Amino acid sequence: MKIQHWAVSDKGNKRESNQDSYLVNESHGLYVVADGMGGHSGGEVASSIAVQTLEAEVKLHKADSTSTREKLFKAYEQASIRIFDKAATESPELTGMGTTMVSCLVDKQRIYISNVGDSRCYLYRDQKLWQVTEDHSLMNEQIRTGLLRPDQMANFVGKNVITRSVGYERLVHPDIIDREIFAGEAYLLCSDGLTGMVPDQKICEIFKDKPLQEVAIALVQAALANGGDDNVTVLLLNFSDN
Repeated sequence: MKIQHWAVSDKGNKRESNQDSYLVNESHGLYVVADGMGGHSGGEVASSIAVQTLEAEVKLHKADSTSTREKLFKAYEQASIRIFDKAATESPELTGMGTTMVSCLVDKQRIYISNVGDSRCYLYRDQKLWQVTEDHSLMNEQIRTGLLRPDQMANFVGKNVITRSVGYERLVHPDIIDREIFAGEAYLLCSDGLTGMVPDQKICEIFKDKPLQEVAIALVQAALANGGDDNVTVLLLNFSDN
């Protein structure tokens, strides 16, 4: 199976710095997007530590006999410990920093999608778009429990409140989903700087209207055109037979 990838990250129209981080490691089949939070440089530090730790842990334990799911679970856990401990013991001014992190790990004919927070993974196939991950956010919890209707989402005050992140607490539990990979599928990893500015319907339209090699930049441009309120990062994977 051939994998192509494209990645674009932009600080947006209203932020002074880019606290998103992303990673592409083709040799280990690892692709990651993280969206840091914590004020000042905290978010940038947290997202950077998270993606670096995930990469290091995947490399270190690649040949272990434990399952891929267990390796990813422990990698996310280790990333959270390192971020939390850095603030607690080395940089108290960074206390409270954390990051979302969504990743894809390709292992033979399967893809393992891991997520903490509200950065997302989408699957695009047969001109349709599906959100694979579930947001760990106050808004999504309100929707799931029936306390918030879809027509109330736009005006929901706590839409940016995250209920689970890497590093804010010492231990974290990622959601992990694995699927068989089929040729013709594309996976989109993105921070909420995209999804907060561009609705799913428009994302799907961009996939339909643009060659795949132009989709990532077109998505970022759409987020900027709609306000660009946040950092925006897009990482696109495409699977084909040749």
